[in-house]
Amino acid sequence: MATRIWSSSISTIFFDLDNTLIPTRKADKLACNKISEILRDRYSLTSTATSQICNTFLKSFRKCPENVNMGLDEWRHLLWVQSLGDDYCHLADTVYRKWLQLRFAYLAITPEIKILLNKLHQTYLLGLITNGTSNAQWEKINRLQLREYFDVILVSGDLPCEKPDKMIFKEACNLLGVKPLQCLMVGDKLETDILGGMQAKLGGTIWIPLNGASFEFSQCRPDYIIQSVHELISLLPKNVAVPVFRRNIDLDDSNSNSSDGS
Repeated sequence: MATRIWSSSISTIFFDLDNTLIPTRKADKLACNKISEILRDRYSLTSTATSQICNTFLKSFRKCPENVNMGLDEWRHLLWVQSLGDDYCHLADTVYRKWLQLRFAYLAITPEIKILLNKLHQTYLLGLITNGTSNAQWEKINRLQLREYFDVILVSGDLPCEKPDKMIFKEACNLLGVKPLQCLMVGDKLETDILGGMQAKLGGTIWIPLNGASFEFSQCRPDYIIQSVHELISLLPKNVAVPVFRRNIDLDDSNSNSSDGS
């Protein structure tokens, strides 16, 4: 689907994080599948028991990835304790540590994504705009070492608004000193990434549908649909000059909650 060709006026590309640059849903499922194997092979649990334990954890985790009244590790450990139940809760420490290791191994951005972001960064300002609680999202950003690829990072948990509210996009534009029409938004959710980009009157929106999603019954109409973020490069004009205002940006100031985590 193509309704326009981007012009050299585009200077900035905003990305969503989860399921756009990193395969969050897939990674969480793969990590739980591996934990299920470990419980079967190492601790002799039945397939029925391991499936129930891991499905219960994944459902609870996706429903509430962070409890702001507890630390991240404490909360997720508790979810495993509850999911393992009385018979197997003594395994919670081991299971949680292994799950965390597996999760971030599966979440890691691929070498191809790194190459793409580095190539784009030679020409465009790059921003990361993600919804989610502050600690949970910054944990991903920091552990996956994503800061180096972006000129601005905004996490909705640090702000009084989230996508699709146009103000989060305008905040990113203000921090970079660009106009909305100079920006593209790339994301997997029509109701947040695409609608938000439209409401903020960005220069364009690019949708990467997750699991065959369709916009047939949605009022959101992205300018482009691509099946993978790797296709983005083919939509952009060639030989665009590097934005001169990048050198005026202080990355520590333009990343929200920049002091969190390590």
